[in-house]
Amino acid sequence: MAASVQLNLRSFKAPFNLKPIAKQFSRPGRIRCAATTPTKRYSITLLPGDGIGPEVISVAKNVLKLVGSLEGIEFSFQEMPMGGAALDLTGVPLPEETLSAAQRADAVLLGAIGGYKWDKNEKLLKPETGLLQLREGLKVFANLRPATVLPQLVDSSTLKKDVAEGVDLIVVRELTGGIYFGKPRGFGTNEKGEDIGFNTEVYSTHEIDRIARVAFEIARKRRGQLCSVDKANVLEASMLWRKRVTAIASEYPDVELSHMYVDNATMQLVRYPKQFDTIVTNNIFGDILSDEASMITGSIGMLPSASLGESGPGLFEPIHGSAPDIAGQDKANPLATILSAAMLLKYGLGEANAANRIENAVLDTLNRGFRTGDIYSTGNKLVGCKEMGEEVLKSVDSPVPTAI
Repeated sequence: MAASVQLNLRSFKAPFNLKPIAKQFSRPGRIRCAATTPTKRYSITLLPGDGIGPEVISVAKNVLKLVGSLEGIEFSFQEMPMGGAALDLTGVPLPEETLSAAQRADAVLLGAIGGYKWDKNEKLLKPETGLLQLREGLKVFANLRPATVLPQLVDSSTLKKDVAEGVDLIVVRELTGGIYFGKPRGFGTNEKGEDIGFNTEVYSTHEIDRIARVAFEIARKRRGQLCSVDKANVLEASMLWRKRVTAIASEYPDVELSHMYVDNATMQLVRYPKQFDTIVTNNIFGDILSDEASMITGSIGMLPSASLGESGPGLFEPIHGSAPDIAGQDKANPLATILSAAMLLKYGLGEANAANRIENAVLDTLNRGFRTGDIYSTGNKLVGCKEMGEEVLKSVDSPVPTAI
């Protein structure tokens, strides 16, 4: 199993029927790579979603097209509706045609979903339900969320410079189990006739073992330290979690394993984040800790994520939301989505050189002083989403990288 997890960090393929989706979504677009004769071809399903999602996906698509032309890669893109956009178009947050297209692709790139317009919808008709359905449909169980404080942005962190400087960690979150999916769940009444809501935190040995192995493999390729976060002093599901992670550790003698209760972990991330290398935790704890870690970097608009399974396409997305307040105003930071495209290349397609080209281009753009509003500071140049994308394209195409 350990070997298969390692192999499937590179890639990840149910027919469905629904009423046809509008032509602008159902027609795939093929992009020819002109600078270099393409030697490899990949299909990418794009899910722009809601709010700023279409803006940042458009920028990331252009970056992928240019990188592909320089690296001999041909991409076939297909845009499909999801979230609130899909609700308005088809009446459901994840149309069967969208899920089918995602399952057939080599990788999936998502923008953002949600917005005030759909907040009062019943649960099954909320955009967020579509995201849970997509993760389940793609069988992606390992969510990777890196949080690195770049030297160019250390002053944007809300933490003191000596605390934030040098932070480089990754949260490996179990994505398809735990309290978000556990049953029984629902609403009812208690013996006093009061309304109650209930959820179930449940994990099997198989679910814990596979995410633990992914985390150990990642820690092995980083600095060799893995911290497992749980609440084993109270929760039975966490007691099993700690038992299984400890057992899997015997397969990785070169990785130093530690355990930490989640309440302590939330404090330590703020007090001394540099102590962490790789963190592995369950679904709900990972949801919270990864968002907390993102703010150490200075802006949630900088952070990408990857969700991987044992087979089939991976799902890649920025961790920020749809930001409806700035949607359509050219104020969004596209760098998290661009870096998600880099993770798509690295972890989804095994194209490390192309991924490195994007990562270096982002660093070069920051070195040249370009900033969107969320990371702006005096002395830099304030730009919008489109211009930031154009500057990244210039850096991608630069013959002499000037990144770090």
